[in-house]
Amino acid sequence: MELQGVPVDFSFKYISTMRDVLSEEPNPSMRPLRKNSKGKFSSRALRLNNNIITELTGLTDILSAVFVEPTCLAWLDLSFNDISHIHPVLTELVELRMLNLHGNSICNLSEVDKLRTLPLLRTITLHGNTIEKERGYRGYVISTLPHLKMMDFNAITKQERVMASIWHKGRKSCESSIHSTEG
Repeated sequence: MELQGVPVDFSFKYISTMRDVLSEEPNPSMRPLRKNSKGKFSSRALRLNNNIITELTGLTDILSAVFVEPTCLAWLDLSFNDISHIHPVLTELVELRMLNLHGNSICNLSEVDKLRTLPLLRTITLHGNTIEKERGYRGYVISTLPHLKMMDFNAITKQERVMASIWHKGRKSCESSIHSTEG
């Protein structure tokens, strides 16, 4: 199976909950979507962008209902919704390589910490969230997710990686000195 295949596209459907996906047909594609005899798609890519999703409860059930290999999801597009927190269900998608979360309502930079458990994540988009305005936003994300190659549609440079590493080490030493003075 190719890296992602033709995305199963549920964008622009006014979907607000994961359960809503089951009552929708995916958008037509230039290339045909392959289905098995049970009507499940042979794809590793899911587009849920440009909807009104606020949270991801039930995503695992939807993936199982829609995909032949639900645990092999490699690309998930959740851009332009109203997601304010990175739901723990995303941490279960261990094959995820690309995650689009731009244009949502994530306002706490520490939400990104949850994605550390995704060993294959190489591309992420987070711009257009409130966290983008926080000082050190890009460096924080790069240091938190050191395997990234692309962030917000821009390649991560060697210099950015070095600076993020220095920043991360400085942050860790500040945290440990704060904890030692509190004790």
